[in-house]
Amino acid sequence: MAILSELVTALHDGRIQVVDLTSPLHAGTPILELPAQFGQTNPFQLQEISRYDDRGPAWYWNNIVTGEHTGTHFDAPVHWVTGKDHEDVSQVLPERLMGPAVVIDRAQDAADDPDFLLEIEHVQAWEAEHGALPDGGWLLYRTGWDARSHDAQAYANADEAGPHTPGISAGCAKWLAEETSLLGLGVETVGTDAGAAPGFDPMFPCHAFLAATGKYGLTQLQNVARLPATGAVVIASPLPIVGGSGSPARVLALVERDA
Repeated sequence: MAILSELVTALHDGRIQVVDLTSPLHAGTPILELPAQFGQTNPFQLQEISRYDDRGPAWYWNNIVTGEHTGTHFDAPVHWVTGKDHEDVSQVLPERLMGPAVVIDRAQDAADDPDFLLEIEHVQAWEAEHGALPDGGWLLYRTGWDARSHDAQAYANADEAGPHTPGISAGCAKWLAEETSLLGLGVETVGTDAGAAPGFDPMFPCHAFLAATGKYGLTQLQNVARLPATGAVVIASPLPIVGGSGSPARVLALVERDA
């Protein structure tokens, strides 16, 4: 109990700050657009049920229409065929919805080249400076792409060849999935994979390799720049949708303020 009391006190007096990593969810929230031959997700919509009127004189509420993978969201392993025998989002243990987080910042590389890919050697160079990736923790990959999230066209950054957004190489995705004890991967882009990932081998390698090893994804994060390279704790709160492949989520980080 003393530990929890100290946590509450530290939150109250500001020694621990809560950083919201969640993108606001609205009709203009960018959504993933797959090649035309595949099924597409619905954008977010509010459908008003009543608003202090004859449909309900004292209350306001809405139905919502959207896909599971809209806005800041959680990818469960069952989202991908390689993880079809793993958990759906409702089966993820509560204690696995929070954990330590580290940030690898390659925003300058992504600014110079929107197709920039994180490679194994980049991660190993980060580890040489900051220490090992956390057991049972999150790797948050900062690319600066959240600055584009208010503009769906700039966020997709697409031309006739397809979208151009930063991501992770197939080799690095395989290494992170199979050679680390991470809980999962968080990114600022529309999905965990690069814009060019439909052409990778395998296609969408972050999805394929992470799901196969029971790891999770967090996407469309905001404010990752406010986190330190090490020392944050991330709390991800998806809806426990029975049979769900994922869910929009409120993602928060706890950060100890410098004295």
